[in-house]
Parts: sequence; structure tokens; C-alpha cells
Amino acid sequence: MSHSTSSETSTALFTDRYELTMVDAALAHGTADTECIFEVFGRRLPGARRYGIVAGTGRLLELIRDFRFGDPELSWLRENNVVSARTLDWLSNYRFSGDIWGYREGEAYFPNSPVLTVESTFAEGVLLETLILSVLNYDTAVANAATRMVTAAHGRPVAEMGSRRANEHSAVAAARAAYIAGFDATSNLEAGRTWGIPTMGTAAHAFSLLHETEEEAFRAQIAASGPETTLLVDTYDVEQGITTAVKVAGPELGAVRLDSGDLPTLVLEVREQLDSLGATQTKITVTNDLDEHAIAALAAVPVDSYGVGTSVVTGSGSPAAGMVYKLVARKDNDGDWVAVAKTSEGKVGVGGRKFPVRRLNGSSVAVEELIYVGDGPETTPARSELERPLLVQLVSGGRVDERYTGPAGTALAREHRAHILTELPADSARLGRGDPALPTRFAK
Repeated sequence: MSHSTSSETSTALFTDRYELTMVDAALAHGTADTECIFEVFGRRLPGARRYGIVAGTGRLLELIRDFRFGDPELSWLRENNVVSARTLDWLSNYRFSGDIWGYREGEAYFPNSPVLTVESTFAEGVLLETLILSVLNYDTAVANAATRMVTAAHGRPVAEMGSRRANEHSAVAAARAAYIAGFDATSNLEAGRTWGIPTMGTAAHAFSLLHETEEEAFRAQIAASGPETTLLVDTYDVEQGITTAVKVAGPELGAVRLDSGDLPTLVLEVREQLDSLGATQTKITVTNDLDEHAIAALAAVPVDSYGVGTSVVTGSGSPAAGMVYKLVARKDNDGDWVAVAKTSEGKVGVGGRKFPVRRLNGSSVAVEELIYVGDGPETTPARSELERPLLVQLVSGGRVDERYTGPAGTALAREHRAHILTELPADSARLGRGDPALPTRFAK
């Protein structure tokens, strides 16, 4: 056998050991090829938020496409006695060949929404559990926080700049999720290259401190970037920084950035000073440990744009979306589908294949997340023109639908998120803790 997949590109070991040991036991017992349906859902919305935004799907599809066990992975598994020789041989030929359905990336979701459904043999599907949850739990957590920040900004641009508060891979994923949720740009260049996200950034305090004077620093930046650049004016004294900035750049100065201080008061003072100096078109951007609540508190002052770091990449207090991956149906020895579900206290599940729709009223406003429950994978259509089906097919017979991947898929998800927010009831935009904006109901 020849295995060309390298450890640099394979995602096969981005998983937990027990996924492989379950496959090992199932192969030995003869149940590995049992047809199954797995489902991803969250029992509740993190942080008592009113809705969530699905994110990570496009990234996930590419990772599943690259899920292969090459020689480096198989050798490591063999040397560490993780699974039997029989299972190693099975893994060497692993290619996901099943079907995956899911909510579109950028779609709103609620408690128990079946955001992803995997239809495959037990062995093929269980191997993907950790990878799927790793991606969806983090990316969705970022999108959940980001969409609240965008709502609080009331149309003012918001940029993601949290790379230094996340690991290098999460930083790129966070930038993508925030962009899908409505952020306008990122400071992360890899996110720009990989996902087609606009990038932004000018200078930090270190650049001012490098020079003998603030004026010298400003002149150097303007010489490199032009007067339309953004000057960071709070390294020393903000009032003097504004005066120097306008002196150097002239009234056509693009923007000033504030990264400290009592922002609601400071912004008013800076706007008044800029106007008095003739820089009436110079914009003000703020970047001081913002979250959705801090952004909302600035709604009444003349801020032009926001930059958010730590809060968005850590989910603004809810760093994981709390999604789980459960087996909900399998075929029995007679070839019939059997609904299965966990029944332990506090974690009771609903077995069976799910067919979610969003029920709308006559004004096209959502009133309910309605989940039809069936036995097998046959598609159940919406039963009314006021029921919008929520599932799309993402993988068919192991083939990824490339429309949902890459920069184009990212842009599509961003557009979808903007569209579906017009469908949610008005109180879904409230930032306070509360019940989900839509109730979830199961029906046969």
C-alpha cells in the first residue's frame, strides 16, 4: 500500500483517541458498517443569548475533505499501540463517503436546532466527531459574540483585531467567523489571504515610542501611508496628539484612533477638537477592550468605527458554543431505522432524523423553530409556504459542495447572515440575558 498524505496536510489526528478505539471495537464486533445518523446540536444558547449564528461550516468541509491517514499518521498510531493492525489497514483506506446536511453557514440557530446531520456508517461518522465539534464550537462561539457587537454598532464598521489573544490557527478562524457575522475587516493577514477578508491596520504605540517625538512618528507614518491614514493619538497626551496629528496631516487626516481613557467623554472632546481645527471629516475609531456592551454604551457619541480584540476571539464570555455530536438513528439487523437517544438525567435527547423549518407569520417574521422528526434520511418537505426549510446538502456521497468553501463560501455565508437577521423578531437584538427569541418545537 502507498499512502501519499503528509502529516502537514492531513487532519486525521485532529481527534480524540476514543474515536479510533470505538472504530477498533466496532470492526472487531462487526458493527462498524452499521448505517447511522449523527446530529450536531446545542441544548441551550451560551450566555442566555437570544439566538446563535452557525459558523465554521466552510472550514469544516475543507478539513473533512483532507481527512486522510497517511504513512506518518499510521506509523505513529502503530508505534503507540492505539489500535489493532486490522484497524490500521481500515484507516489507511479511509475516505468519508457519506452525506452531510446542515444549516447554511451564517444561519441563525436555537436550542436543539440540528445544525449538522451526518449520514454514514458508524465507523465513518464517529471518526469525524471531534473535528466537527472543534470547528463548530469555536467558530460559532465567535460568530455569536460578533453578531451582537455588529448589532450594537448600529451600522458603524467593526474590525476584528484579536490575533494576539488566540493561538495562531484560532486567530484565522476567529477572523473568518467574525466576518461572517458582520465585521468589516480583520488585522490578520492570513485570514485575508485564505478567506478573502479585507485587512486593516496602521501602527501601534511602539511606532510612536521608536521616534524622538510624536510628531516625528506621525510624519514617518504619513510619508509611508499618506494623510488618509489613521494616527494613534493616545501614546502621551490625547489633546496634544490631536493637535500634532492635524498639524502634520492637515485637515484631510483620515482618522485618529483612541485605545485608552473614558471613551464616551473622550470621544466627545476629540470630536470637538478635530472640528475646531478644521478636520471635520476626520473619523474617530476606538479600540479599548471593547465588547458588545461597551459598543452599545458608545451609541450616542460620534464614534465612526470600532476595533475589537480579546472579547470577540473568546466569544465574549462564552468561548464554546456548547454543541454536541450524538447518534440519533441506526439501522437494526432487519434493515429498519431505529431512533436512539441518550436518556440520562439533564441530557435527554430526541432520537430520529430531523427536518427543521423556520415557521414565519404573514409578515415574514419568524415565530418558531419547528423540527419534524422522522425515522430515516428521507427528506420531509416543508408543509406550508410559511415554513422555510433550513437544511442544505453539504456533502453528497463523500463529495463536498465546493460552493460553501473558500473565499466565495465565506462571502456567501456573510450575505446569508445579513439576510436572515431581517427575519428574526425585533427583541432578538436585545443584549440582555433572556430566553431564545424563538421557541423550538418537535413534531412528527
